[in-house]
Amino acid sequence: MNIGRSKTIAKRNRSADSSAIERRIAEGRGTGTGASYNPWLHVQDVPSEGRAWRIRGWKTGRDHHLLSDHEHDYFLIVDWSQKVVDIREQFPLPLKTTLEIAKKIGVDHPEDRQGNPVVMTTDFLITVSTPTGNVDWARAIKPSSKLQSQNVIEKLEIERIYWQAKDINWGIVTEREMPRTLVNNIDYLHGHYDIADRVSLSQKEIRDVAETLTSIITRDNIPLKDATRLCDESLGLKRGDSLTVARHLLATRQWQINMSIPIEPGKPLALSVVSLVQPDVEMRDVV
Repeated sequence: MNIGRSKTIAKRNRSADSSAIERRIAEGRGTGTGASYNPWLHVQDVPSEGRAWRIRGWKTGRDHHLLSDHEHDYFLIVDWSQKVVDIREQFPLPLKTTLEIAKKIGVDHPEDRQGNPVVMTTDFLITVSTPTGNVDWARAIKPSSKLQSQNVIEKLEIERIYWQAKDINWGIVTEREMPRTLVNNIDYLHGHYDIADRVSLSQKEIRDVAETLTSIITRDNIPLKDATRLCDESLGLKRGDSLTVARHLLATRQWQINMSIPIEPGKPLALSVVSLVQPDVEMRDVV
């Protein structure tokens, strides 16, 4: 399983008429949890606007369908967070209920290009571990610039009222709440949780690399790329193998670092004291 591998997807237009809704219901869209969850919208189902992503999740082991760069960045943060135990993107809201809410508050319900009401979705429904048990939080991911649009505000208000009625925490996340350095660091590591298809090394050889690299990095204040080159030469590995293992060690938290500092192979890597759980302070204002 290629955990963490991602790619951008070209999107194409699809109608959201009643037949499409019935088909998605029949396919089990919007149902399940964890690996069995099936998003209501797949990247192929939405109008072409910007980039979409399909990326294998660490927590779920399934492909997640992300419809914008902002959703991609938020996904990386919640997939990294040790507080988040499940991630369900493009989560559908019952059409009958959202139509009733729209009518009650006097706003237009979202429609497709043919004028048919569409099933509204919340960008993310995440399950978060708390001291009193797991709880679901709903999050809308929007560029801050779009919060000036009346249509966007009305749609978000329908969402807010829906989740409020269910007593589920709902909020809006923009790029301002997603630390750029943290996102870039996770993006650099995300495809290296599982490296079975990236290096031709046995588990014993990977352990040997980890031990040798840790010794070099903790002993010598040299750039990461130089440390990994020395490790490749010392163990007779193909050039780049040790850097791949280094990214794997960071992705799997076998190495602990300050994720608010950019990971730059051209600079030394400051490993923190080894611990079982890394403090997750970067999640406080995001999830």
